[in-house]
Amino acid sequence: MAFNIKQNNTSPSLQAILKDGSGTVINLTGASVRINMKAVGGTGLKVNSAMTIVNATGGIIQYDWQSGDTDTVGSYALEFEVTYADGSLETFPNSKNLSVTVVKELS
Repeated sequence: MAFNIKQNNTSPSLQAILKDGSGTVINLTGASVRINMKAVGGTGLKVNSAMTIVNATGGIIQYDWQSGDTDTVGSYALEFEVTYADGSLETFPNSKNLSVTVVKELS
C-alpha cells in the first residue's frame, strides 16, 4: 500500500484492513491499534498515535491525521502495531513497511 497526502493536509483519513500472511482478516475484538510512522532514513517517529477500530471482526482500522503529522515533505515508512486483549503484540505488515509520501503544497 502506498499513500500520498499533501503537506499540512489532515484529510483523507488513512484506512486499512489488517490481514495475516495467508490473507485472513485479523479479528481486532478487544484489541487496540497504534500507527507508527517515521521518515525513511530518519531516527525518531513522526507519528505514534492510537487508531480507530472501525470494524473489529472485519479488521478495519482508520487514522485521522492530526495537525503536524503531515507538515514535513518526504517519504515515510509506516506500520500498525496491534495489542491484543491478552497483551500480546503484533505488527502489520510483518514482512515489510508501508509507504507514505507527503507531497509539497503549492502555497
